[in-house]
Amino acid sequence: MMHLADHPARRRLNAALGNLAVTFRGMTAHPDEHNCECHWGSAEELSILKTPDVELEPDLLRRTWQAADWTDHAAVLRRILPQFAQALVAGRAEPLFGLEEAGSSFARGRWQQWPDHCAGSVREFLHAWWEDSLTDPDAVVPAHQVFAMCVEASGSVRPWLAVWEKQTGYLSDRRLAEAAAEWEYELLGDSLPWNVGWYEHDEEEIRAELVAWLLGHAAVRLRESGASADLQHRIRLLEFTDEDRWTDQHWPGHRY
Repeated sequence: MMHLADHPARRRLNAALGNLAVTFRGMTAHPDEHNCECHWGSAEELSILKTPDVELEPDLLRRTWQAADWTDHAAVLRRILPQFAQALVAGRAEPLFGLEEAGSSFARGRWQQWPDHCAGSVREFLHAWWEDSLTDPDAVVPAHQVFAMCVEASGSVRPWLAVWEKQTGYLSDRRLAEAAAEWEYELLGDSLPWNVGWYEHDEEEIRAELVAWLLGHAAVRLRESGASADLQHRIRLLEFTDEDRWTDQHWPGHRY
């Protein structure tokens, strides 16, 4: 059996995590950064964010990335990013509702506008983690959660769907069936299966692109990989709207 660290995608992910640690070493929050002691944390905890390379306690890390009211969120995100990424990969991020909340933290930091070497390190981490979730049998976080996080972090489904199209092995197909089963209820109710938290992201556009992909590329793969007929029918119903959808003989009886 292949050891965890020997899996190609895991090697790529470990390298990406190491690169984050190097790229963001020495980063701190802005010297004038502040937050509410009642709702976020103490002055002593705030001082830690202004001190480079000191590890945060797990609860402090969680409160820091979840807070949406930093004056300079980008600087705070860069300060915590190496440890934050490790927590994400290990399934220890502890979002309140879904992992897309972590993606919103990335989006608030506008990481794509950072200097090339910084943005490139973040981009490689996201892609490495996404590939690992599709191909590593020992991946900790379910692929559909990683997908939602990456979409929310980047504002687009296209790069992540493109990776999925290239990963055509048994495990990636299984991850596709698992994701489709997780998503079909909300999608058949014309909603996205996760919450879009960043105001610049177009939720309806994201949903439409995901549905189009599920009806096209994904439908073929589900059929060829032997997904259940019931799941295939539920995805097929996304093609229809209103009465045509819920009067179909294969309508699952969802209530919204």
